[in-house]
Amino acid sequence: MIRVYQHKVTIVTSRKPHERTVNEELQWFGQSLGLFNLRDRDKSCFRVFIELLKSAKRKEPLSSDDLAVKLGLTRGTVIHHINKLIEAGIVVPGKKKYLLRVDNLRALVEEIEKDIERACSDLKEVADDIDRRLNL
Repeated sequence: MIRVYQHKVTIVTSRKPHERTVNEELQWFGQSLGLFNLRDRDKSCFRVFIELLKSAKRKEPLSSDDLAVKLGLTRGTVIHHINKLIEAGIVVPGKKKYLLRVDNLRALVEEIEKDIERACSDLKEVADDIDRRLNL
């Protein structure tokens, strides 16, 4: 069986927060990765992300049920946000539990940077091939 591994990386550029509180910086961090948007009025994706960040610090994966109970959300809402975080390459699924891809935010950014570099390298390779075929 061949597994296709892909994720959608979104980078949104905006000014860093004026307030240098951890909460403001975490909000900016998540928004910069395209994780939190205006539709998420109760900041449930942000809350799921924060719980997964805490669990990464403890090195203890959480189930969707654990997250739903801790956050007072429905399991469906939690699953929706976890899938979004998995698609972004930020969360990895385990045996019915979830954990951040790495155990700190700096390492997370470095992993995303590597993902982007690999994608750009692949794009360049295919672009060169297409250019040769089209005599460009």
